Amino acid sequence: MNYKHILVAIELSEETKVLIDKANYLAKLTEAEISFIHIDGSHGEIYPEVTDIQANQDQQPFGEHTIEQIRAFEAYSEHPIKHILVGTGDLADKLKGTIEDNQVDLLLCGHHHDFWSKIVSYSKHLVDKSPVDILVVPI
Repeated sequence: MNYKHILVAIELSEETKVLIDKANYLAKLTEAEISFIHIDGSHGEIYPEVTDIQANQDQQPFGEHTIEQIRAFEAYSEHPIKHILVGTGDLADKLKGTIEDNQVDLLLCGHHHDFWSKIVSYSKHLVDKSPVDILVVPI
């Protein structure tokens, strides 16, 4: 399949670089655009809308430290980042609209191989809700 727009679900950890490397590789092969999405689920749904901090630099629903971490991942990427979408709540619940609004055709996310992930797989929740192809990368 020739993907045109890859959406990378990022966490604020060094492991995210594995996903960015994979997205860069795929984007080179298919001449696709890359966007990031970071949804903070730790505080519930404080901000119901997903905001593109590339387009709305003065509208940032997170603190400065979080934005700096996200910008560091943008700088790490070899490929330009089209959108950096951020919000709060449940990523799976935000997927359909975000993917349609941004014409994404591949979702790239990570899956941890730890004790909790064996009991409750968040990746399965994303797969069940994703309206496009999804690539789950082991981390």
